[in-house]
Amino acid sequence: MHKTSNIIQEMETSMATIAVCTCMVATVVLGWKVLNWVWLKPKRLEKRLREQGLQGNSYRFLIGDTNQILQMRTEAKTKPMRLSDDIVPRVAAFELHTINKYGKNAFVWLGTRPWVLIKDPELIKEILNKINDFPKPPRNPYFKLLASGLVSYEGEKWAKHRKLINPAFNLEKLKIMLPIFFQSCNDMISKWEAMLSSEGTCEMDVWPFLQNLTCDVISRTAFGSNYEEGQRIFQLLREQALLVRKVFMKAYIPGLRFLPSKTHRRMKEIARDIETSLKGQETTSSLLVWTMVLLSRYPDWQQRAREEVLRTFGNKSRDFDGLSHLKIVTMILYEVLRLYPPAIALVRTIHNNLKLGNLILPAGVDLSLPILLVHHDHGLWGDDAVEFKPERFSEGVSKATKGQVSFFPFGWGPRICIGQNFSMLEAKMAVALILQRFSFELSPTYVHAPDTAYFLQPQYGAQVILHKL
Repeated sequence: MHKTSNIIQEMETSMATIAVCTCMVATVVLGWKVLNWVWLKPKRLEKRLREQGLQGNSYRFLIGDTNQILQMRTEAKTKPMRLSDDIVPRVAAFELHTINKYGKNAFVWLGTRPWVLIKDPELIKEILNKINDFPKPPRNPYFKLLASGLVSYEGEKWAKHRKLINPAFNLEKLKIMLPIFFQSCNDMISKWEAMLSSEGTCEMDVWPFLQNLTCDVISRTAFGSNYEEGQRIFQLLREQALLVRKVFMKAYIPGLRFLPSKTHRRMKEIARDIETSLKGQETTSSLLVWTMVLLSRYPDWQQRAREEVLRTFGNKSRDFDGLSHLKIVTMILYEVLRLYPPAIALVRTIHNNLKLGNLILPAGVDLSLPILLVHHDHGLWGDDAVEFKPERFSEGVSKATKGQVSFFPFGWGPRICIGQNFSMLEAKMAVALILQRFSFELSPTYVHAPDTAYFLQPQYGAQVILHKL
């Protein structure tokens, strides 16, 4: 009996020893992984990038350049800018600072990951063409709450869903949607007319109206008669975008999103309540609001566009063929997209060591394609790169870009935005109807403050004065 007791004690001691050893090994392994994640891997990547001739700030433990990015963006947002289309210093302050300091071959740190800034059109073309070599990076968990669906899928899953969704955006389906576009635009304009004074003028912030317009269009096309359900979902999307922006720039720590904070709980609650396939509508509202701002500032182009619309349609209904022949309106929309692209950058990642141009980039590096910086690049667009000149698109995009990938507001290549034609057709319809009914100018209360939430938008709204024609 005593012998048995000793055996049991020895077994218990052995098991305890094994448990302690296992815990120690697990602790060492976990510690090594954490150390590799927060220091060794970033420093290794930094060394590899510098060997390729790329320059940037030295890696800072865990946060990288995040604090400096936040500080510069916060400073930029505290004051409006002069009435100019040179918006890069306000909207992409840190990226511009980095390029000015280190040259075009530069990288920045978002937390523990280096982002190489790619502005060369040939390299951009290669990246956007080779979608398997340069996929989208794993989404920040917060952005999964905002932009899941086709936009975030990769590989076979993306190909399958793209194939399923593509028929909804073909030419014949878009023609069928025209009456919906017209009805939504007409409803908005009717609201504006009801707000006019006896003199036929009215000062208003058009930004919320244009947001509601694009929500209305998607609501009607996606939900049919269930318009209220669509409006509810888009209100939730706007709230979600603000919450995502609030937390995104913080250095991401695994497990942080599971903490039961008020913000995290609300984000998850909204995510459960959103139909993720409807998240592209802000692109059109961004395009429309900046179009109205620019046409307010450039009345000669506003008048030229109005004359074209009246010459094409008169008082007739807006049909597909007529909209497709609005050359001046199209030139204006392209120039607005160049100066004020809804998304200011695209991000791709590298899972395996790859050659890109003359660079050999290591796995674990992200690539930032800064749409806004490329669209405003003097070397690509000339000395007037930050000036509103729609005539540069008079012979189409290919001629304006000299065949380079220097204009890609909807992306480019196999993954170009599937809703591009939908958005452009909706924008043409809205612009045509507005020009037929009103002339407009900026209000003295307008404050020029381009800002990014999820898309580029006016921080303080877009106050204009409407005049009934």
